Amino acid sequence: MTQFKQTTSPDMIYLSSRPALPVLAEVAVAFAVLVTKWSVRRRTRQTLASLTPDQLKDIGVSRQEAHYQATLPFWRP
Repeated sequence: MTQFKQTTSPDMIYLSSRPALPVLAEVAVAFAVLVTKWSVRRRTRQTLASLTPDQLKDIGVSRQEAHYQATLPFWRP
């Protein structure tokens, strides 16, 4: 039986030794993540709405389910 030696990369040591981000930077990062999630949801829902019945069948989604998901606002998960 082999044992794995857990090593910490120099990059991780550097990152863990850095001070935390300022509050404003944390808020900016959180906002950027939120906007990115919204953008992905919008694109995904637009694409879902444009799928053909055969494509929906391939992914196991009914036309009604696709319509419901496609009509949700981007901010709703």
